[in-house]
Amino acid sequence: MAWKTLDDMDFAGKRALVRVDINVPIEAGRVTDTTRIDRIVPTVKDILAKGGRVLLLAHFGRPKGKVVPEMSLKVTVPALEAALGQPVVFSEDGTAEGEVVLMENTRFHPGEEKNDPDFAASLAKLGDIYVNDAFSAAHRAHASTEAIARLLPACAGRLMAEELGALEKALAHPVHPVVAVVGGAKVSTKLDLLGNLLSKVDAIVIGGGMANTFLAAEGKPVGKSLCEHDLADTAREIMAKAKAQGCELVLPVDVVVAREFKAGAECETVAADACPEDAMILDAGAQSVAEVAERFNAAKTLVWNGPLGAFEIPPFNAATDAAALHAAELTVEGKLLSVAGGGDTVAALNSSGAAAKFSYVSTAGGAFLEWLEGKTLPGVAALEG
Repeated sequence: MAWKTLDDMDFAGKRALVRVDINVPIEAGRVTDTTRIDRIVPTVKDILAKGGRVLLLAHFGRPKGKVVPEMSLKVTVPALEAALGQPVVFSEDGTAEGEVVLMENTRFHPGEEKNDPDFAASLAKLGDIYVNDAFSAAHRAHASTEAIARLLPACAGRLMAEELGALEKALAHPVHPVVAVVGGAKVSTKLDLLGNLLSKVDAIVIGGGMANTFLAAEGKPVGKSLCEHDLADTAREIMAKAKAQGCELVLPVDVVVAREFKAGAECETVAADACPEDAMILDAGAQSVAEVAERFNAAKTLVWNGPLGAFEIPPFNAATDAAALHAAELTVEGKLLSVAGGGDTVAALNSSGAAAKFSYVSTAGGAFLEWLEGKTLPGVAALEG
C-alpha cells in the first residue's frame, strides 16, 4: 500500500486536520443515527493519545457554496461529545483552541467543491498534518479531500486505512476463487462495474431487476418485470466477454413472480423461462439461492454490491436474506473473506442480520462503487502523492 497511516506520523504538539464523514441523519435538531460518528472515534482518540490536537473538517448536506443555517454542523456537537467522551469546541473558521475542534460545514465555502487551491491553502494554515478518514468522500476531488492533501504531510485515518485494506484484499490482491454478487434495478448503472469485474473474478451472480434484462436477452419471457429491453445486445456482449475471460455469469434458474408489488402480495415460484405475461419477477427462487450458495461454498473471496430481489418489501427479501446469511456463516467459519457495500446492500444486509458477520461492510456508497469499477479515487490518489 502506497499511503501512510497514523503510525507513520509524529503528532506530538501538532494539530491534525482530520477530514471525516459525519453527514448524519438529523430529526428535530438531534442526530438519529450515530454510526458515522462512532466510526471516527478510533482515529481521533489515537491522535490525542499521541499528543496531538484535532480539527475536524466535514461537509453536511448540499449547501452548494452558500451558508445555509439548517446545514450547520453545530447540530452534531452533542453526539460527537457523547461518542468521544470529551468536550468538542465548535468553530466557524477553525481557529478556536481546544483538544478537539469542529469546523463549520466545508461546503459553505464555494471553493470546497471546486477544489480551489486558495481555499485548500487557507485550510492547510490551520494545522500541521492532514489525515483523511472519509473514504466515503474520497471519490470527490474537493479542497478538503484532494488539494489539501498535497499541501501538508498526509496520511489515512484508521477508518480509511481499514476500508482501503479490505478493498485491496477483496479485489486488488484477492485469494481465488473470487465471486461477486452484482444486483440492483438496472444494468445501465452497473456497466462499468461488470466491465471491470469480468477480468478479476471467477463468477458473477447477477441479481435484482438487472437479472431480468439478462434473462430477456436470452429470449426468456419476463412479463411485466422491470427490464431494460433496449440493453439486450449489451447484455449479450457481457455474456460473450464473460465466456471469453472464463468468468461464469450466474443467472436465476427459478424466480418468484407476483401480479402486484406490495407487502404480502400473492406470489409463486416458477422456472426462469416461465414468467407469465401478466406477472413480474420480484425475487430469485429457492433453487437459484441454492446455486448461489454452492458458488459461495467454493469461493475464498466474496464482493457484494446490490440485492438479489426487491428486498424492501417482504416476501421479496427472501433470496437476498438467505444468500447473505449463508455468506455470513462461511465468513464466521473462516472459509470466506466477504466485503460488501453500497446503500441498498448495507440496508439489505442489516435487515437480514448478516452485516455484522461479514468481514467488512462499507458505508461509502459512491466511493465503494467507483473503487469496484476500477476508477482512481482522487482522495486516495492524493494520499499516495
